[in-house]
Amino acid sequence: MIKKDIPALHIGSLTICPPIIQGGMGVRVSGSNLASAVANEGCAGVIASVGLGDYENQPASKFVAVNNDGLRNEIRAARAKSNGVIGVNVMVVLSNFEELVKVCVEEEVDMIISGSGLPLDLPKLIQGKDIKLIPIVSSVRALDVICRKWQQNYQTQPDAVIVEGVMAGGHLGYSMEDIKNDTVTPLEQLVTELVDYTQKMEKPIPVIAAGGIFDGKDIVKFLKLGASGVQMGTRFVCTDECDVDPAFKNAYIQAKKEDIVVIKSPVGLPGRVIKNDFVDNVNAGGEIPFKCRHHCLRTCNPKTVPFCIAKSLGDASRGVFDNAFAFAGSNAYRCTEIIPVKTLVDTLKKEIQENL
Repeated sequence: MIKKDIPALHIGSLTICPPIIQGGMGVRVSGSNLASAVANEGCAGVIASVGLGDYENQPASKFVAVNNDGLRNEIRAARAKSNGVIGVNVMVVLSNFEELVKVCVEEEVDMIISGSGLPLDLPKLIQGKDIKLIPIVSSVRALDVICRKWQQNYQTQPDAVIVEGVMAGGHLGYSMEDIKNDTVTPLEQLVTELVDYTQKMEKPIPVIAAGGIFDGKDIVKFLKLGASGVQMGTRFVCTDECDVDPAFKNAYIQAKKEDIVVIKSPVGLPGRVIKNDFVDNVNAGGEIPFKCRHHCLRTCNPKTVPFCIAKSLGDASRGVFDNAFAFAGSNAYRCTEIIPVKTLVDTLKKEIQENL
């Protein structure tokens, strides 16, 4: 009965209820195990396409093929365990962006979510398949650029848009200066502005709020502001089914509020992480020498960055934190236990119902 009273998120032919998209978290944090468990509860499960496959131990010539195979395997594994909505997050900044999108098309995923840059030419890669395209933006201006480009060149528009605020985990679409000076537009205002913009489109699209959303009360707040749904990442890390090593999950459980900090990432963007000795070393100007064989990120200059972000995140996913850190949202310190996905979603549904 509760599920009927909770508004569903409709993205074209897809129905997602409760209206929650699980955030795509790399490297190797949200894979097939988590995505399928989330999809089985009516939400949208999302696989992060970055850093899949054993590419670290392969020559540069095999980088693309290994990652393609890794993503294909994760999609098929998720499909084998769920008939629910399965999407893939593909970051524009990846040097193999187009190749990964092609794998998504071949495997006919339900949706492709794309941020860390503007996916201006994403529609041309879909080859007419019914795959929902959802850009991640941090401003109305960014969505307007995408919509104009897509309409002009491909006579189409996004199927939905995710607006991500500054409280999100991982890489943030804001300047370090604005974050330090607390001059970033609040997510509540961003959602209102995006809803106003999308309602004026020829065919209005759903707005999905993301960044710092922790419980059902938060979800309802954004639904009342006009959002059609939310994206949540941090809460799903602390689940039994999350694909990451237990040590990564325990970093969340052990974190205090003051441990959640923002650092400058080698990709050229700020990133929210859980502070540890390695983070302190980085903030103090320390460097970890490395050789780059793959150039996985278009914006990374291996000759000037202090450490390899891909290696650090890959190590963290395996629970090795000597020269690594865990990405985390601003509310990660509020996670106190590891629970099944079903328990988490049931709790969120109850909280939504109580706050509607």
